Amino acid sequence: MDTSASSISPNDELESSHLPLINGLPDHIALFCLARVPRKYHTVLKCVSRSWRDLVCSEEWREYRQKNNLSESWIYALCRDKGTDQVSCYVLDPSFSRQKWKSIPGLPSRCLKRKGMAFEAIAEKLYILGGCSWSEDATDEVYCYNVAMNTWSEAASMSSARCYFGCESMDGKIYAIGGYGLGTSDPHSWDTYNSSTNSWESRSDPNIILDIEDSMVMDGKIYIRSRTSTIPPHVYMAVYNPLSNKWKQIDADLASGWRGPIVAVDDTLYVLDQSLGTKLMTWNKNSREWGLTCRLSPLLPRPPCQMVAIGRKIFIIGKGLSTVVLDIDNVGNADGMIASTSIPVFSSDDDVISCKCVSI
Repeated sequence: MDTSASSISPNDELESSHLPLINGLPDHIALFCLARVPRKYHTVLKCVSRSWRDLVCSEEWREYRQKNNLSESWIYALCRDKGTDQVSCYVLDPSFSRQKWKSIPGLPSRCLKRKGMAFEAIAEKLYILGGCSWSEDATDEVYCYNVAMNTWSEAASMSSARCYFGCESMDGKIYAIGGYGLGTSDPHSWDTYNSSTNSWESRSDPNIILDIEDSMVMDGKIYIRSRTSTIPPHVYMAVYNPLSNKWKQIDADLASGWRGPIVAVDDTLYVLDQSLGTKLMTWNKNSREWGLTCRLSPLLPRPPCQMVAIGRKIFIIGKGLSTVVLDIDNVGNADGMIASTSIPVFSSDDDVISCKCVSI
């Protein structure tokens, strides 16, 4: 009897069948090399072999690049074509010298004509949530786009059907707050999505304000702001603290200048005020007042606009995906205020609904 064959364990067989990522190199050295390839070439890497494709699409790849300061942020925009009234999705690599927005195909057909949808990002995934249309009541449907794999899928439905609601991501979770179309559900409710379990949990709090127009995350808390519709105008705000799992209505001094898209850069808040011209406002935490940072050309970007921040740069994206990049370190200099601009080569009059960043 040959005992040598019987002494081979299943683990030994797996190890012997394992093919290295790069011949002659241990996998951790291969990962060290491959992870330094710029993100714009990741599509090429996925074409080399199945093992390279699986690596580039893995959570290990994303975490390794982030841990070693190799990750790159791309901007994703959810838009609506005013001619067809359909939504579409685009992506921009801001590090590419010839900046150009590219269309993302495969958007689920069932959400193409919905309005009041939310657009959020967690890790390497984008989510389109809820919405309604003239022929359809509010829905609880959620769709997921895996940026690394370039695929769309349907995620777990929200606990309640919602449209025109507040939505933010924080600590790896999505919070869908209030909104319309809740039917018999509590309008003061919010749903929390756990991406690791692909499940939702619903809660209610009477301090959640109605008619939410905007939301943001600051200092580990979620802020929501109501629309200004009363005479005289008054804005309501509420803040959610995940430590207490409760909402609290707060004074609206912060909301007095929160009149448009808002981003945080190094704990400083910037708002794009488009009410009388286009200007960037800054919130002073100490004096609790808004101040003018700079004014932008009325021609570029074309309002209405959305904003995202990557590092010390703010990207302002307007109608037709017209894009202006402001370098915060130079924003006070008239000559250096606009760091760069990006205008799509295709003819478009799309309105930008929302913009998010995904880092890989």
